[in-house]
Amino acid sequence: MELLGWVVVALIVIVPLWGVLLFNRLVGLRNQVKNGWRQIDVQLKRRHDLIPNLVEVVKDYMSYEQETLNKVIQARNSAVSATTPETAIAAEGVLTGAMGKLFALMENYPDLKANENVSRLMEELSATENKIAFSRQFYNDSVMALNNGVESFPSNIIAGAFAFKQAAYFEVPEGETAVPAVNLR
Repeated sequence: MELLGWVVVALIVIVPLWGVLLFNRLVGLRNQVKNGWRQIDVQLKRRHDLIPNLVEVVKDYMSYEQETLNKVIQARNSAVSATTPETAIAAEGVLTGAMGKLFALMENYPDLKANENVSRLMEELSATENKIAFSRQFYNDSVMALNNGVESFPSNIIAGAFAFKQAAYFEVPEGETAVPAVNLR
């Protein structure tokens, strides 16, 4: 067989194999993003479960702050009802802002800061927020890898042919990069 024949045979074998490898890599990256979101979702559900307990404990102390408590509950309910990562990211931003306002107001209530239930719930929320941060980092790293695969040549050819889409980063909304300082002791 001539050299040209071997080149044609090699191309017939190598190009489809290369396409399959790129496709499988993109599937793996997409699944990693989905897994990353599920890890965040687990922690967000935990956070959503803790918030009503905290609001219930503090509402007796904060009778003049009902509007803030209602905003926290409304933001929590919106976050719980979010159905896609994009809507959940937006809703979580609103919830984080509402919780920040609640924490700031709690500083004005010394009896509340001394309450053992509040202290325990705040510790649980703090631990959950740390887990969300770690999960968010993993998710965003996975999103970056997927997005690079979807955008980079030559995998963008396979991504376009099989409708692979870029994923959205889980970003902290502007103005909410710092955790409110809460001292309950």
